Amino acid sequence: LIVVPNDRLLSVVDARDTVMEAFARADEVLYSGVSGISELITNPGLINTDFADVKMTLQNAGSALMGIGSASGDSRARDAALKALSSSLLEASIEGARGVLLNVTGPSTMTLMEMNEAAEIIHGIAHQDANIIFGTVINDDMGDEVRVTVIAAGFDRWEGAPQVRPTGRPAGRTASPARDPKPAAPAKDIFSTDGESGDDGDDDFDVPSFLK
Repeated sequence: LIVVPNDRLLSVVDARDTVMEAFARADEVLYSGVSGISELITNPGLINTDFADVKMTLQNAGSALMGIGSASGDSRARDAALKALSSSLLEASIEGARGVLLNVTGPSTMTLMEMNEAAEIIHGIAHQDANIIFGTVINDDMGDEVRVTVIAAGFDRWEGAPQVRPTGRPAGRTASPARDPKPAAPAKDIFSTDGESGDDGDDDFDVPSFLK
């Protein structure tokens, strides 16, 4: 489920835009998000990402954020990464994310330094122990433009999650010490010949007559 917060929508529309025009802008943002995810899964890349990478990032990770940014010019990769971090799809910062899927799409003129620059920006804002999956797609249809797609998750694992405190009794009460168990009466040995054995003293009943 991709959600565009109302506050974010108000920040990207013009004050003179009609309601229909504003909703059209929201549709554009949602289209970018859906197409961005589908491209990660379906488009083969130089450094490929697929559904397994998306699943690994999002599975059991709680809330997730997504950002897409595009730019051209001398610092296109850096600018695209910064735009992805301030995308209309982001309800909050991806700071502290433990799972990040990063994809950089650009023409064949895109350099290794540009890709590294975009990756360093994302790496610098994610958690220091984050698992970052990096992908790259070469597409000359981009012209001079570079697009950066970021999916970040794993925030609920350590921030804002309720702390579970195991307890075996209601708070404010102390457990009473266990009482010392009373020693049990010794069991009688039914085979004992000492004391009470049930012998009435008549050997005629104890020894068969043919053995006498």
